[in-house]
Amino acid sequence: MKITKIQPSHNFNAIQNIKKKLPKNNTNSSAKNSFSLEALAFLGKSNIKKPNYELNLSHDELIMRTSKDYLITKRYLDLYSEEYQNLDEGDKKALFHLVRAGNALNNIYMQLDNPNNLPFGEFLDNEIKKNNTDAQLTKFLFDAQKGVCSIDNNANHIELAKGVHELQGKGFYPEDLTKEEFQNILIQMLENGENEEVSKILNQRSVVERNGKNLKAIDYVEKFKDEFNFIADELEAAAKTSTNEDFNEYLTLQARALREADPVLDGYADKKWATLQNTPLEFTISRENYDDEMTGVVFENEKLKDLISKNNIIVTPKDSLGGRVGIVNQKGTQDILKIKKYLPLMAENMPLKERYEQTFSTEQDPKQTMVDVDIVSLSGMASAYRAGFFVAQNLPNSDKYSIQHLDGGRRNVYHRQIRTSTSPEALIKQQEKLDSLLNPKLHKFYNPEAHHWFVVGHENAHSLGPKDGKEALGKYKSIIEENKADMVSIAMLDVLVKAGLYTQQQKNEILVTFALDNILKAKPTLSQAHRVRSVMQCNYFQKEGAIKISKDGILDVDLDKMIPTAKKMLKEVIDVQLSRDFNKAQDFVLNNFKWGDELEKAAQNLSKTFRELNGCAQSPLANYLLGLNEI
Repeated sequence: MKITKIQPSHNFNAIQNIKKKLPKNNTNSSAKNSFSLEALAFLGKSNIKKPNYELNLSHDELIMRTSKDYLITKRYLDLYSEEYQNLDEGDKKALFHLVRAGNALNNIYMQLDNPNNLPFGEFLDNEIKKNNTDAQLTKFLFDAQKGVCSIDNNANHIELAKGVHELQGKGFYPEDLTKEEFQNILIQMLENGENEEVSKILNQRSVVERNGKNLKAIDYVEKFKDEFNFIADELEAAAKTSTNEDFNEYLTLQARALREADPVLDGYADKKWATLQNTPLEFTISRENYDDEMTGVVFENEKLKDLISKNNIIVTPKDSLGGRVGIVNQKGTQDILKIKKYLPLMAENMPLKERYEQTFSTEQDPKQTMVDVDIVSLSGMASAYRAGFFVAQNLPNSDKYSIQHLDGGRRNVYHRQIRTSTSPEALIKQQEKLDSLLNPKLHKFYNPEAHHWFVVGHENAHSLGPKDGKEALGKYKSIIEENKADMVSIAMLDVLVKAGLYTQQQKNEILVTFALDNILKAKPTLSQAHRVRSVMQCNYFQKEGAIKISKDGILDVDLDKMIPTAKKMLKEVIDVQLSRDFNKAQDFVLNNFKWGDELEKAAQNLSKTFRELNGCAQSPLANYLLGLNEI
């Protein structure tokens, strides 16, 4: 599969035509541009198998899910934005290549997500050529959620093709591989002495295929060689015109890592990326392992778990890939950086700190950079709307080579266009949310900006706590880690108020905003780590008397009990991580993951105000740079 250039798909014009034919309430301007950038995801797909598919959603449901009342839309930078216009000409030229590189990651992500994604996308394209209205509407959702299967804001599984389901092993493993067969094959391979191959199968950067009665692993770089070479070419081209030497060095290191299957090269690229602080542009290839639900099942089989331990095999879930292209916002960055000098203080106040090593030293300057970024485009995992958008990321994760072997640091990147919304409609909805969910005496403490402050604490908290051993928690690893990050952000508030970062008023705003934002529209599935931990926290804080939800679904917050409760839960979470015990993690999650009548009533109240089920993004500047003339 050779990638020589990117061509606009016919999908964009087709979707404009179909929208003109739809009922008036569906022709919302906020959604109309979402196709153009996403239409480029399917590079060189002519050799993909073409099974027959049947659309799964009815016409009425498609109309509903793509209408303005049920669709969240985020708009990234456009051509006329001050941020873009103020760039040096060299950086503008570099941005063109970075957008092309980031967009090419869509093709890889789609294959890692579900083996049906690309053939189903081609099926939709062919149906659109036949003027199939429902195929055009389905393509809208398909592009927005980046795949044939997803989950919406009400925790409903959305399957766009009949008979195509979410896979436990995503596209990382053979489509027909069951958990039991996977476990048995690995046991047999280990008993036959195939330890090295099993290690490759259970690492984060491989796609697993059948090899007779066994399995074999193929490194991402080998599996997606054409795509990665294309991306590497674009990064090297960007490095020739970008005005920042540090950024150019990173692009060069990242390009090399994409051409050769060697985690050490990834490590050097990650280590350099994590030092970037004063660059005009942002480019990231994100690698995170929230999606893989197959690898962790090895800890559910006692015989296999013992063999893995005996052979010193490190088990790490597979990485999904995403891309981010943006322009660094200097003012927002300076505001976020205020927390950096307090990170050693936070490390010193972590519970059970004497029992583990953590990234931050209490005596040295933290190896932590952080930037606020105006988004030009997101791609792959970072752009897939699956019950929400990414607000920020803290990378690289603890399992990466730069953290494990190169003494590298981490970098936080915050997404301005995802978190900000100041429209009159948004303010009205905010007040309706408060009226339907929160005790009136606490309204004065709700502040959307406080959520951003909380997220800053959350992202930095990922670098606190135990560095190693969390993979042994299997499918509960991510839930536990996200729970930990939340609890650090809350537990440290008194410390940070005393140190001068926050005022007492700001502390109370964070506490109330955090408590209210934990209320969900529906009970999530266990695969939704970020949402499961919200339910866990609601139950834990209720049990401790820090919050109370009335039978009418109204939230009350005891401000004096919030921080002590967070400290207590944080200590329990750290203890679970240190145990490296799958069963202990399972008990902790399931004992707190309860959906009672109070949460259900609060969810009903929230649903009356926030009806949105799906989401999409507009990328007008990126579209323009890609030659689609969408501004």
